[in-house]
Amino acid sequence: MDLSKFFVKAPLIPVICQDERNGEVLMLGYANEEALKLTMDTGTAWFFSRSRQKLWNKGETSGNFIFVRKILSDCDDDTLIYVGTPKGPVCHTGNRTCFYTTLWEKGEQA
Repeated sequence: MDLSKFFVKAPLIPVICQDERNGEVLMLGYANEEALKLTMDTGTAWFFSRSRQKLWNKGETSGNFIFVRKILSDCDDDTLIYVGTPKGPVCHTGNRTCFYTTLWEKGEQA
C-alpha cells in the first residue's frame, strides 16, 4: 500500500488514538510515514516525537501499549485515527487518557 498520499502536505500528520471499546479519545500524537508503516506492521501505536526527533512506540518504556485494530483517515487524508485497546493508562501522568482537564464548559442557561 502506498502511504505517501498522507504525507503530501506535511512530513508529520496528527494521529488521534481512540479506545475501540467506548470511543474515548485517549491521546494525540504525530506520525511520519515510517511510524504509520510500523503501526501497521506491529499492531501497536507508533509515532514520531517532535521534541526528541525520533520514532517511538507508545508503551516502549511504560508497558502501556495501544494495540491498534483499525486505522481511519479523514476526508482530506491528512489526519488519522488509531482505533484500538490500551493496556493500562495512556497518559504519562498516569491518567487513563491525556484529555482529563476541562478547559471550558458551557453552563446552564436561565
